[in-house]
Amino acid sequence: MRIFTLPNILLLCVCLPLWSFSNIKTDSLKQENYKFIIDSVNATFTYKTGDITLSNGAVIHVPAGFRFLDNAQSKKVLEELWGNPENNKTMGMLFPDNLGPLDESAWAFEISFDGLGYIKDEDAHKTNFNDLLKEMKSDVAKENEVRVKEGFSAVELVGWASPPYYDQENKVLHWAKELKFDHDDHNTLNYDVRILGRKGVLRLNAIGQMSQLPLIKTKIPLIVKSATFTEGHRYADFNPQADNIAVWTIGGLVAGKVLAKAGFFIVLLKFWKVIAAAVIAGASFLTRFFRKKREKTLKEATIRIDETLN
Repeated sequence: MRIFTLPNILLLCVCLPLWSFSNIKTDSLKQENYKFIIDSVNATFTYKTGDITLSNGAVIHVPAGFRFLDNAQSKKVLEELWGNPENNKTMGMLFPDNLGPLDESAWAFEISFDGLGYIKDEDAHKTNFNDLLKEMKSDVAKENEVRVKEGFSAVELVGWASPPYYDQENKVLHWAKELKFDHDDHNTLNYDVRILGRKGVLRLNAIGQMSQLPLIKTKIPLIVKSATFTEGHRYADFNPQADNIAVWTIGGLVAGKVLAKAGFFIVLLKFWKVIAAAVIAGASFLTRFFRKKREKTLKEATIRIDETLN
């Protein structure tokens, strides 16, 4: 009999050879092994609480009911376990303290910073977000050819899961998108929060399933309150003689592209490495919780353990 250590289990879950399991039924798997894999992988991650100092003067005061996962471990979750494209901007993730990355009901906030410069917000409430949504849907559809060529699923932007709202007093913007990925039974939720600072924006992106929208919405005020900029990096610390003023608008943050002040004219901007040489220009970055990847990974690992133990 072979003894499986936690590192071995993690290796099984993220590095097993890919082969077809189309003829294997879920009910044939030993449930104790299935749970053992989930618990073992979840146990390999180390979390923090308290005050977390990030880059560019950003600080996360980890709120009650959450725990922080650092950037290196977060990249493993996003890329290896959840199957998202490479993302070198991730600074960490906030997970509910009762859930791990492979739990059935897992969801989390991914945290990053965009050094776009100081974003003027005087015209924030003039943006027609319904018109903007039409443009975003078109942009996402155009990018599907690139996604498919690079081996990723095509995606449809279904619409707003929660329409954009800008809190001008606190300089916080948030909105939610509903996404439909090919071959997925469950739609994905991306709930985006942007906190404006002196030199850019702090991004907190909730990744989960559409059924979790009511729960995540209740956590937004808590999350917004927990994220701050230190003195000298706050929006109010802007120095017009020394600081760079961004060409981005509030509507541009929602769309994920630069929008001209006098109407929605696209300024082509290559702003995010998605896959090796593939660059999305125009469409907002879409992060996916890969439910099917999770299920397939766990099936493969469970089958390998069953075969070894038997």
